[in-house]
Amino acid sequence: MKLLLLSSSRAGNTGYLAHANHLIKSHLNNEIEQLLFIPFAGVTVSYDQYAANVGGYFSQLGCHLTSIHNYKDQRVAIEEAQAIVVGGGNTFCLLESLYRLDLLMAIKQKISDNTPYIGWSAGSNICGPSIKTTNDMPIIQPPSFDALGVLPFQINPHYFDGSPPGHNGETREQRIAEFLVKNSSTKVIGLPEGSALERTQQQLTLVGENTAFLFSHKMGRQKIQPNTDLSYLLQNGYKK
Repeated sequence: MKLLLLSSSRAGNTGYLAHANHLIKSHLNNEIEQLLFIPFAGVTVSYDQYAANVGGYFSQLGCHLTSIHNYKDQRVAIEEAQAIVVGGGNTFCLLESLYRLDLLMAIKQKISDNTPYIGWSAGSNICGPSIKTTNDMPIIQPPSFDALGVLPFQINPHYFDGSPPGHNGETREQRIAEFLVKNSSTKVIGLPEGSALERTQQQLTLVGENTAFLFSHKMGRQKIQPNTDLSYLLQNGYKK
């Protein structure tokens, strides 16, 4: 299993995916030339434009990207993919499309076969057991909140610690605490922008430059420093 799960496509004022250049290059290991993109989280951008944007970035790395929406047989496209890239946007739209097109299990199987997977935002969120810790509005209803489950814990991308000035609503930490009251056996990783999780077989590491946070019902919030080995979180999860 080979996963690179980015919190976001940008960090600060950097260019599109630029903050993750070294992580992406290392993940692909100069061995992958063909990438299959899944644009279904895109809502306010067309799939063609989304694929063009992402393809432009990966072309700089010497990779050619094709988008799954252009394939007649999308399951075969997944089965033959050298690597899978899943972009951000609305997580509910992404998951609904994967259910409707019957692609969820095909992607999970490819991941279990060690096909490299790169996701950001919604593309990272779907790797947990469910999408219940997404930040997105449920603008469409998937058949289930159950997701890929290739990680045994939840991810909250774009995690922001604290509250913006003048904001009177719940903080991200409070929302995660609500989730844990109803899902007390589950852990959540709050993944700030600029950070990522990398899984290679049974090795899981926080990568990037920013501190992340691990939430559990019993232990509350714990800081995770960059380059921390989190492999122990996989011990009761999906294994390959």
